[in-house]
Amino acid sequence: MRVLLPLLMLGSVARALYFFLDSTQPKCFFEELPKDTLVVGHYTAEEWDDNTHSWQKHDGISIYISVEEVFDDDHRVVSQRGSSSGRFTFTAAEAGDHRICFTPSSSSGRPNWLSVHNPNGGIKLTLDLAIGSSEIHSTDKTKLMDISQRVRDLNARLLDIRREQIFQREREAEFRDQSESTNSRVVRWMVIQLIVLGITCAWQLSHLRSFFIKQKLT
Repeated sequence: MRVLLPLLMLGSVARALYFFLDSTQPKCFFEELPKDTLVVGHYTAEEWDDNTHSWQKHDGISIYISVEEVFDDDHRVVSQRGSSSGRFTFTAAEAGDHRICFTPSSSSGRPNWLSVHNPNGGIKLTLDLAIGSSEIHSTDKTKLMDISQRVRDLNARLLDIRREQIFQREREAEFRDQSESTNSRVVRWMVIQLIVLGITCAWQLSHLRSFFIKQKLT
């Protein structure tokens, strides 16, 4: 089945839609893209839940995604398998039609999930395509803000480390000055003690000499 999405190209904005996938047959869309156009797609696959009576995501659902360049002999630029929700991205290398296909599979064991002709059968796939740099920017704005916050946190930590290093250097310089001052005082005190000891020895020798001279005279 050939499905065209011309509205997706108006003003480079995002359009969300949902459709049902039947069995394991691929569902394909054709999108004409200009050269160097960045495309980001977000998808969510849901299966009918009889307990909640609503469409719910299931761990057993997987979606195979392929993107082919129709103008270049169906050259495949995207080939990935994802879980029940995920993201895919590609850049149009050349201008032309691109075929975007989704193929479901499920291991939930729910009966009649393979066909949309059965009550609440099939897989409900919600697709949100963002085409153009402006929409990509808004889509990743939260991630960019998180990265900016992390950079600011790292800069703050670096400043803290630098202040700590400066404080440690100042402490080391103060300790070195105190050690040098203490050592110089110890040296001065030792010199004073040596001088006093020398003077005391000289005085004692002089006194003893005088004493012996007096003894000889008598």
